[in-house]
Amino acid sequence: MCGRYAASRSPEDLAGIFEIEKWEAQESLEPDYNVAPTKEVHAVLDRALKDADDDRPVRQLRTLKWGLVPSWSRTPEGGARMINARAETVHEKPSYRRAFSTRRCILPADGYYEWVTGKQERELEVEGKKKRPRKQPYFVTPADGSVFAMAGLYEFWRDRTLPDDHPRAWWVTCSVITTEAETAPLAVSPADGPHALAEIHPRMPLMLTPDRWDAWLDPARTDVEDLRALLAPPPPGLMRAYPVTTAVSNVRNNGPELLKELEAPEEGTLF
Repeated sequence: MCGRYAASRSPEDLAGIFEIEKWEAQESLEPDYNVAPTKEVHAVLDRALKDADDDRPVRQLRTLKWGLVPSWSRTPEGGARMINARAETVHEKPSYRRAFSTRRCILPADGYYEWVTGKQERELEVEGKKKRPRKQPYFVTPADGSVFAMAGLYEFWRDRTLPDDHPRAWWVTCSVITTEAETAPLAVSPADGPHALAEIHPRMPLMLTPDRWDAWLDPARTDVEDLRALLAPPPPGLMRAYPVTTAVSNVRNNGPELLKELEAPEEGTLF
């Protein structure tokens, strides 16, 4: 799954990486090292500009809310639960299938966090002793330092309780597509830690390699089977994972120190 990630690249950097044609300064977000559901996030998408003379898709950097609200939803309350869409079923689920057809995006990240139950706690669980698990967070990121381009969907929702000119009349929300975690060895793994992503968690965000960006973002591509082919996992061995401070477990903590690699898991959380 993807329940927390880091996104520290500036709009200027993202504009260069993704060949952005348009982005608004007022939509720029500060670096966020602890992105949690319901937060606003940067998204890359291809869409015609409103009131433009032509209807060609334009590569844009937009600010969306993480947690998809389907257009037909009566209220937005369920958005916080719809942060992930499974690659295996995204084309058929009522909440996602329309967005999958024409409203796809890329959510740029440095990488994502995942938590592993500590060895001592796992042993206590096996013995049937009740104890709140102490989990060690790991940060998963491309080994070459490139952007982690997560496949995503976005959707529009109209709040009918507000007038048309109200700034909150329209919500634009998004979801991260996830796939089965890799079982192949990581490009770099800690000595006392997981050696494959599947040892951390059975699911992972679907990372799109640059050769798929244009096809994924193209709103003219609507054939379901054609689109499903783009959901194939990236080549194995592109990722590294390392332990980070348990401070990241508190969403109020935010700063580059959350990405600092620990020499070993924190005491009591050994893998």
